[in-house]
Amino acid sequence: MRVLSCLIAAAVLVASAADAAPYRAPRTSFGAPDLQGLWTNTSLTFLQRPPIFKALIATDKEEAMMIAGFKKMTGDLTSEWADPNLPAPPVVAEAPQADYLEMDLRLARIDGQPRSSWIVEPADGRLPYSDAEKARRAADAKAPERFDNIEDRDTQERCLTAIGSPEGPPMMNAGFNGHYQIIQTRDYVAIQVEMNHDVRIIRMDSRAHLPAAIKPWLGDSVGWWEGDTLVVETTNLNPKGHVYSLGGGFRHSERTKITERFTRTAPDQILYEFSVDDPEVFARPRRAEMPLRPAKGPI
Repeated sequence: MRVLSCLIAAAVLVASAADAAPYRAPRTSFGAPDLQGLWTNTSLTFLQRPPIFKALIATDKEEAMMIAGFKKMTGDLTSEWADPNLPAPPVVAEAPQADYLEMDLRLARIDGQPRSSWIVEPADGRLPYSDAEKARRAADAKAPERFDNIEDRDTQERCLTAIGSPEGPPMMNAGFNGHYQIIQTRDYVAIQVEMNHDVRIIRMDSRAHLPAAIKPWLGDSVGWWEGDTLVVETTNLNPKGHVYSLGGGFRHSERTKITERFTRTAPDQILYEFSVDDPEVFARPRRAEMPLRPAKGPI
């Protein structure tokens, strides 16, 4: 009887240890953590923390207020664009996949907790613009809008970059076309972006960047593995580019460096982290966290 009790206790301990063991991502045929598949980042979480939230982790009441505000906004948009000669479209709040809107009408969750912003540092969840950048933005806001030259128009209007900057880096959540297909080989990681059909190519065979004079719209990305985390460093971003996102964005300068980290933390989640280092635009570096979850295909 004592032997049986010991065996049962040992089995319980082994099971408890297995439950407590950290998740280990599946491996590709060449031994790297497997991030491949179709993922999405759609949600009501903004890059910056809206004033209705008091902390990084939102309360149920705050989330309800955010959802109600978005439903009202999308209802207004539906009525503005509706064709009176056609049947009324489904209410977006009840059918989030209707029309062009494809959003999860909730705040994103990390470790089961609703996030009020992607930004986690600084603690206030706001973009820490430098004084020079604040002055520049104020001057730009007062300047008359120009329509006499197509190159004066912003890059998302000209479809050089996507609406809402889902292509990245960093990859922002947009209101539609928010899917990503990740494909890996030993020497490259490719991220196909549904919006604009862009494909990010991340070189894994070298950390050397392109010559400084070459500045693609998506920058130049090199990657490496740190344990189970894919680390991606992007420089050479085009200074005419801009990150447009829910809750505000920022421009790229010649000095922008973006570091992204992709870690598969569960079968149904990739933790996507990014930091932006640009002393010309920001007073200090900032860091953000965003969950990627499986998406229904095809892209």
